[in-house]
Amino acid sequence: MLTRRTRIERQAAVTPETGPTIPPIFTPIPPAIHPRHADIDVQTAAWAETFRIGSDGLRAKLVVQDIGTFSARILPEGREEVVSLLADFVLWLFGVDDGHCEEGELGHRPGDLAGLLHRLIRVAQNPEAPMMTEDPLAAGLRDLRLRVDRYGTAGQTARWIDALREYFFSVVWEAAHRRAGTVPDLNDYTLMRLYDGATSVVLPMLEMGHGYELQPHERDRTAVRAAAEMASFIITWDNDIFSHHKERRSSGYYLNALRVLEEEGLSPKKALRTAIAQRDRVMCLYVRLAEQLSREGSPQLRRYLASLSSFIRGAQDWGITSVRYTTPDDPANLPPVFSDAPTDGRHEPLGIPAVDWWWDLVPAPDADPAACAAPAAARAAL
Repeated sequence: MLTRRTRIERQAAVTPETGPTIPPIFTPIPPAIHPRHADIDVQTAAWAETFRIGSDGLRAKLVVQDIGTFSARILPEGREEVVSLLADFVLWLFGVDDGHCEEGELGHRPGDLAGLLHRLIRVAQNPEAPMMTEDPLAAGLRDLRLRVDRYGTAGQTARWIDALREYFFSVVWEAAHRRAGTVPDLNDYTLMRLYDGATSVVLPMLEMGHGYELQPHERDRTAVRAAAEMASFIITWDNDIFSHHKERRSSGYYLNALRVLEEEGLSPKKALRTAIAQRDRVMCLYVRLAEQLSREGSPQLRRYLASLSSFIRGAQDWGITSVRYTTPDDPANLPPVFSDAPTDGRHEPLGIPAVDWWWDLVPAPDADPAACAAPAAARAAL
């Protein structure tokens, strides 16, 4: 039997036609899915048609990408109405990102993109404002805001809008690179990716899904904020790994962690191994921090940490199964399973200033860090 590291190196062989084959990715988090996932997926496709989200061609792609199933994995035990709301919101985000940022003309015009996104923020803030009355994305956003009000508190609505603004700001930053044809360095890319993956916009809905509100003295703690950022890093790095095949075959400009690493001088094979090692070390750190926070936190904080973990695993399961990334017409080399051990479990910062402070929050483990796995207490929190 191959050692895990030898197997990964052998599976990451590069061919000019396909690029690196992605090995099984480490996860200590068990899978879960809402029992109504199939119905939620159908409802989200119908919602997209009702509000005419994106062009006809884009919408036809989005409605078969199992976005409702993705939401059902994020909130496997959540209120069905909120799972459906989250699914519709994720599809709406893809309508913005794919339709305007990645593939649309505004993706190369950061000033004009900023203007559109500021108008959408105003719609989210004040859905009754007579703005963009003929725009399908604005109409969909009005519906989403009304439902956020229905299932969330005023504070959760405010945080959802603030996070949406952060997401919009980051995609304008990305559009500036797209227009110039430049690639940011790893530190800048990491900071941007914490927001342009739209993970922070989902966080208030994790609370709404279970009918509680995490209190500021816990939610705003540095360590709790770090846990959310670690989850975002893992989710977006996994997404970059799974989506690289699709993105590098597109005719347009793209930003991706693997591309950033290649720009810094790594071969495609080495870039893939490095990106996997980075997310593995953050996953190990996240597990330790989640265990630490769960021991001292409220039941609401434990519920929040469990939802963060479901978000991580849900994104992983969706990433290797959705046609958005498997691209059946041009199959991607995605793994069908996950690994139970990291390629790199060292308790050492990544050398990325924007996130290296995370390691100050968690004591180094007593056991061999190379054998990272979720201990029993962490599994309860996860």
